[in-house]
Parts: sequence; C-alpha cells; structure tokens
Amino acid sequence: MKKTIILFFGLILGFCLVGCGNQSKGDNALEMLRKKDVITIGVFSDKPPFGFINKEGQNDGFDVLISKQIAKDLLGDSSKVKFELVEAASRVEFLKSGKVDIIMANFTKTKEREEVVNFATPYMKVALGVVSLGGNIASIEDLKGKKLIVNKGTTADFYFSKNHPEIELLKFDQNTEAFLALKDARGDALAHDNLLVFAWAKENPEFAVGIEKLGEEDVIAPAVKKEDKELLEWLNKEIETLNTNGFMKESYEKTLALIYGADKIDSVLFVK
Repeated sequence: MKKTIILFFGLILGFCLVGCGNQSKGDNALEMLRKKDVITIGVFSDKPPFGFINKEGQNDGFDVLISKQIAKDLLGDSSKVKFELVEAASRVEFLKSGKVDIIMANFTKTKEREEVVNFATPYMKVALGVVSLGGNIASIEDLKGKKLIVNKGTTADFYFSKNHPEIELLKFDQNTEAFLALKDARGDALAHDNLLVFAWAKENPEFAVGIEKLGEEDVIAPAVKKEDKELLEWLNKEIETLNTNGFMKESYEKTLALIYGADKIDSVLFVK
C-alpha cells in the first residue's frame, strides 16, 4: 500500500514538473498573444473623444486609434484587436482576471494603481476639472453643502474622498449616468478628468468648467498585469515609437483637435 501511494505521488510530481516546465518555457504573455493572433484591449464605450461607440456602432476615439495601431505593429493587422468595453471601476479587475491584455481606457497613473498593475510609457497629461451649470462652481469653497457627482474608481473619486471628505459625493458607474445626473440637477457639479469635462461642456454650452485644474497633473498610460513583463517592455517601446514618429500627433488631430484646438497639443500629449 505504501509503495502504491509513493508511486502515485511520484507520478503526480513528475507530471507537474514536466508540465510546468513546458508551460513556462517561452510562453510569456507576449508570445501567447502572437500565437493567438489577437489582442484584447479594454476601452470605454461612453467617453468621447477617447473611447466611444460611433453612429455606425463601431469603437471609435483617440484610445481606439492607438489600440488598432498596437495590434498592427504587434500582429501585422489593425483588425486583430478585440475591444472589451469597461467601466472606470472595473479596469483593474479586467486586467487581473485576464479578460483583457491591455487597458487603454483613459487610465490615469496613480500610486495606488501601480501597486496592482504595471503602467507603460505615458501618452497624455491630465488633471481634474469640475463642470457645473454656467460654471457657478469655481472653487472648492463653492462645493460646501453641495452634491458633487463622480464616477466610482476614478481619480476624482479618490481625490475628493481623501482630501475633502466633507463634500458629499454622488457616485455612478458609467459616464453617461454621471453626466445625465448633472443635467437632471441631481448634483450641483461633476468632477472628472479635465480633458473630458472640457469636451462635454463644449457639447453642452449651458454648462462650463469652473475649476479647470485641480490637484497635481497626472499622466495617462496603458496598463498590463504585473506578471506580463515582456508585454510591458514591448508596449513601452511601442508607445515611445508612436510618440516620436508622429502617430500620436496625427491621432490628436483626427480626434481631439476639434475640441481642444490644434494649439493645445503640447499641453495635452505626453511627448518627450
């Protein structure tokens, strides 16, 4: 009986050693993507001009253009990208669970997020902004006794929860829900990335960005899982290339210039 048990566990151990060795040998995330011949990238569906669904029902926006170029440079064809639609609060979980290979959903780099994911080379600069009816909220003081709308899991949510716990926050999962709540006067103002609120206020002229820059200026970057070292290295080089070969500027002109202006390119893009 003892010999049978020892033999059984010996076989299991031998199988694991052989199997694990074969699985790990050269089978990193980058090589697996090349074998699958498709890359899954998480983007927004409701955050124009960065990630949204256009009138033809297709993914569109600045982040989407970058994602397609990543697929082209990695797999030889821009159509070899599968888009996974994410919410702000689900971006980290989608990465950790393997639902996506890369997050390109206007992801602000923070110390808290760096603890659980790896950020690649940044491609944009951003700070917080606050939009309100007529821009009547022009300072933090103006928010006292008011309701501030934020999206769950965003830098706006983290910033106000940490630095101004006295301000009442009304939290939503989706951007569309949050901005609709502002239009319906369920909140007095909305805090989000200043690039987004500038764009939204331009389409809704009864609203204005009363606080244009709040907190420290951050950067936006793609993110991958902590263990995907080879993919991170490739992505770092890719973003650097797109920053220097003119692709980022060209994409800005196609998607962002109409909103922010051609003269704002140096203050928006993170190009060294």
